[in-house]
Amino acid sequence: MKRFEIISDGGIDALNLAETDVPTPGPGEVLVKVQANCINYRDLSIVEDPGPRNISYPRVPNSDGAGEVVEVGEGVTRFKAGDRVAGTFFQRWIGGSITADAMASALGGALDGVLSEYAVLSEDGLVIVPDHLSPIEAATLPCAALTAWHALVELGLRAGDTVLVLGTGGVSIFALQFAVMHGARVIITSSSDEKLARARDLGAWQTVNYRDTPDWDAAVLDLTDGFGVDRVVEVGGGGTLQRSLKSVRIGGTVSLIGVLTRGEIDPLPVMGKSIRLQGIYVGSRTMFDSMNKAISVHQMRPTIDRQFEFEDARAAYHHMRGAAHFGKIVIGV
Repeated sequence: MKRFEIISDGGIDALNLAETDVPTPGPGEVLVKVQANCINYRDLSIVEDPGPRNISYPRVPNSDGAGEVVEVGEGVTRFKAGDRVAGTFFQRWIGGSITADAMASALGGALDGVLSEYAVLSEDGLVIVPDHLSPIEAATLPCAALTAWHALVELGLRAGDTVLVLGTGGVSIFALQFAVMHGARVIITSSSDEKLARARDLGAWQTVNYRDTPDWDAAVLDLTDGFGVDRVVEVGGGGTLQRSLKSVRIGGTVSLIGVLTRGEIDPLPVMGKSIRLQGIYVGSRTMFDSMNKAISVHQMRPTIDRQFEFEDARAAYHHMRGAAHFGKIVIGV
């Protein structure tokens, strides 16, 4: 079988396309014929700079993949050959609060990922995917979709809430779709009027071009009559968090996601407005199953920006680096 490997700190173009034997599942394991991959910013950052994460070589990248079960190991009861599945980002976070052990079981980081024609995954680290989704669509769910679901629904999103979403990448577009699905109204930001128009087509209530309106937090307050939004999905960059804290209402929630938002944090708005500032690190298998039920009921479809062929995986990472995407970047296998 073919698989891509991180073999050095040489970045995207140093990814190695290797030939290896198809693995055999052991007790409690499942062999999956991978049919699609999806790239997250986290995957790109690992490929570009594996050193700080103590990645051992070779390491197969990418946390997100979907495919079909072809063989199960001894003792497996949850799956059978022919089941359509996706892997969970954390192989050992089934439910409850996240633990250190769960955090040490992330695909494409601590463990080999799924940018491969076949992958052996734990029986505990798989879910059945919604019937109406193609493998390409299902591959977008494990990280970005579940992160958005956790940030909103698992933290108590209610119909009628106003949600601020920053940007139009994978997590942000899923957050838009889930918020609309649950009867919330969404304000979304971007530097592109074209992307904002597409967001309105997906149900965004209001849009703000932050290039034309640098003080976008003031614009958000104006749109909410000075009240502020109930929730912020904070996936921005340097300097965005303080504006998000200004944008949220007293007693509101700011979900802090990913590694893009860095810099000094002024705690005064958090204390002064009794804001709930919650770090979100993907989610558990139990959350994934709940999300898939909602996706099935609403026949929701992920927003795909562009699909690449397996052999062109390096080009997919370069496309992610260009930051021009709207929704998810996927790789067929």
